[in-house]
Amino acid sequence: MLKIALLITLLMPSFVLSQTVLKFSSEDMDIQVEKIASDLDIPWGMTFVSDDKLLITLKDGRIKILNISTKEITDVLNVPNILYGGQGGLLDVQTSPTFEKDKLLYFTYVKSVGEEAVTTLAQARFEDNELFDWVDLLVSKSSSETLRHFGSRITFDEKGHIYFSIGDRGVRANGQNLSTHAGSILRLNIDGTIPEDNPFFNEKGVLAEIYSYGHRNPQGLFYDKVTKNLWSIEHGPRGGDEINLILKGANYGWPIASYGKEYWNPLYVGEVREKEGITNPIVVYVPSIAPSSLIVYNGETFPNWKGNIFSGALKLTHLNRIVVNKYNEVIKEERLLESLGERIRNVIESPKGNLYISTDNGNIYKLVPFK
Repeated sequence: MLKIALLITLLMPSFVLSQTVLKFSSEDMDIQVEKIASDLDIPWGMTFVSDDKLLITLKDGRIKILNISTKEITDVLNVPNILYGGQGGLLDVQTSPTFEKDKLLYFTYVKSVGEEAVTTLAQARFEDNELFDWVDLLVSKSSSETLRHFGSRITFDEKGHIYFSIGDRGVRANGQNLSTHAGSILRLNIDGTIPEDNPFFNEKGVLAEIYSYGHRNPQGLFYDKVTKNLWSIEHGPRGGDEINLILKGANYGWPIASYGKEYWNPLYVGEVREKEGITNPIVVYVPSIAPSSLIVYNGETFPNWKGNIFSGALKLTHLNRIVVNKYNEVIKEERLLESLGERIRNVIESPKGNLYISTDNGNIYKLVPFK
């Protein structure tokens, strides 16, 4: 049986060092948190295009470059039209694994298809603060009548594959329907073609891009090149957010199995909490923290945090830290930056090993050890 993590809220006192710098306490160290940008709508995705330039996607369809040394913000030009509404807009961005050579960026965004909307994976070349040769690699088959649960995050493995997530689009049955991309994590070759070793590549009536299914709304996805683990975090309904270790072809249960409850009554969603043939989560959050990103930290700046899982929390407004052992069992959970009081939308690691977070207040923060 899965042991639901007991989520102990740690009160993290902070004090102001300046107008833009705060100090927070962790179990392992003190942290300096510096606000380096503000007034950025909802900064959904972030990726470094050089050591000192951070590219940021805004949900409303704009893209910015933040110079983390000078704090100067400039616009990225030639951005295509994005459908912005409900939970949709311009979502994640990641640099190509060979970005220094090819200058390619990968995006997920919401695109109009007829009168409905779908999550789309796109590629573009980035030069001189402008996008060129934008191409949609996959306009997913995930349309619904809602503007909910688009996902979406992007990650790469070291074998030339790109993964990205799509929520169930507000239609619960999509989680178990393999004729739609909704409610799934997809895997493609980096050029947009379908890998022949995908789990359902030759299965009739199943979309061959699907790598795993049974997901509600995964807004965090990260491939850890150290452990070779693919991790995801997703929103449950009222309770039941999950961190999952993603396995090829696995079913993660939504909406058959869930630890979350209905919004309108105290009953659990689904038939059971666990079931044979369904892969159990590594962590379940009850009550929901409303997660919106996930990384595994592997830098040198925070040596005590190496190998830890970090995710942003929207509803409970903190940076969530999970420590797992070599068996991927949870041994510690800590909640950081609670007194900041902001919905943390994204967390990333910089090339220098610092942590950067974005919040729905439109702020970007840099985290380093306090000295």
